Amino acid sequence: METEIELKFFVSPKFSQSLLHKISTMKVLQQGCRQLSNVYFDTNDLRFRHHDMGLRIRGFDGVFVQTLKTAGRVVAGLHQRPEYNAETTHTTPLLSLHPEDAWPEGFDIAKAESELTALFSTDFERQQWLIALNDGSQIEVAFDQGWVRAEDRESPICEVELELISGQPEALFSLARDLCSDGGMRLGNLSKAARGYRLAFQSPTEAIKALSVVKLTHTDSVEDAFIQTLEHALSHWHRHEQIYIEQPSLKALQEMQQALILLRQALVIFGKLIPRRASSLLRQELQWLDGEFAWLAEAHYLDVLLADKGQTLKKLTVQKPLMKTLQKREENLPATKDMLRLLSSARYCGLWLDLSRWILNRGWQPFLDEKARKKVNANVHGFAKQALTRSWEELEVVFVPSKTFTRSDYLDQYPRLQRNLYSGLCFAHLFDEESRTAFRLPWLDLLQGMEDLQQLDYLRHLMGQFDGDDREQMEKWLHRREESLLHAMNQTRQQGMKFTPYW
Repeated sequence: METEIELKFFVSPKFSQSLLHKISTMKVLQQGCRQLSNVYFDTNDLRFRHHDMGLRIRGFDGVFVQTLKTAGRVVAGLHQRPEYNAETTHTTPLLSLHPEDAWPEGFDIAKAESELTALFSTDFERQQWLIALNDGSQIEVAFDQGWVRAEDRESPICEVELELISGQPEALFSLARDLCSDGGMRLGNLSKAARGYRLAFQSPTEAIKALSVVKLTHTDSVEDAFIQTLEHALSHWHRHEQIYIEQPSLKALQEMQQALILLRQALVIFGKLIPRRASSLLRQELQWLDGEFAWLAEAHYLDVLLADKGQTLKKLTVQKPLMKTLQKREENLPATKDMLRLLSSARYCGLWLDLSRWILNRGWQPFLDEKARKKVNANVHGFAKQALTRSWEELEVVFVPSKTFTRSDYLDQYPRLQRNLYSGLCFAHLFDEESRTAFRLPWLDLLQGMEDLQQLDYLRHLMGQFDGDDREQMEKWLHRREESLLHAMNQTRQQGMKFTPYW
């Protein structure tokens, strides 16, 4: 068995020029070019896929190699996956070529072999170089161009893979940083096999999903919880990044932003134990990226207000001129091409490489003293209860049931409530689902109410272009909607304060 450790990137065909130039400045031990043909197999009920395994036979230079890839780990483009390789003279799989301990417990090898069928193929040209780095590490750089095919359907391949041959994973990140310095590379979590399955079954672009709670267990340590929270956010981010690449939408970008908020909040929550200086550069870059997504709030307001030909504004006499103003503002927002440029930029790629490397190497460890190290190794349950209690105490002080909140009061507290709800995402899975759902629901409703107030505030700032009766009507319209919203929000807030904390 070998454990494949590699970084995968999606690139454009023209990236080859930049790649060749950079490699020409490095110490190349070997290089070559070969045509690789791969056929992937599974049963009709996708038994291999369900076990997160992949089975293929690769042919090159008259040699056939059968490979079984088993479940591994993917963090921000870094793939760590055990694989079993065996030379074969057959073009149909012989599962006995792989050792018994390679298979999941209870997996019926003979039955699976009898039901195997070829699902799809990948055919591509691979240019590869074996690079020696100054620290003695050796990394294979591969540039693949070709096609994934399933029956009469096909999808292009244009990827760069960096595989660690010898040395430490740190070397992968150093080389990747050099290669992405001019942009044009995007970390890829979708393997050729995953793309093949989607093509074979004509699967649509994955559905957009709301950010879920981090799935912790009662045996996790504080450090485990920290790592899983970061990985959960990164996984959500990269899922929706791929969705956006395939089918650009505001909702996909909004989910990427949600993942970014969770990442930043995790650094705050666990910052009680992990010194800020351990993550200072990461936090700086995450703040930069947060700024790049700041326009999404306005985009959301415009999306709602312009929906159904401005149905929300139909009672206003100024609907038509207001719609024109809103449409013009929408046209001035960043376009899809601007976002695609960001997603393949050097700074963006560098941030995710640094974050992945930080998680993999546990880059906070050198900053911990003995006392802090003991605390991060402790069971997460006590830390979670303390964090959630602090969070709840903040809300109790601010959202006093007897107080009648104004628009400004709610808008001022939006960041605080959002932070506290994201703290809940980090730890809620440790507690009873029914209790936590009931407890969180009114606060999620209140957060939505705050966002609706922000939308009304956005319209209020546009009133200046109107005067006379038009302005007066708009002011009354905004006032009525605001009063109705505030009434509902005050009731929701009072209801939320009555629930007993689920932890």
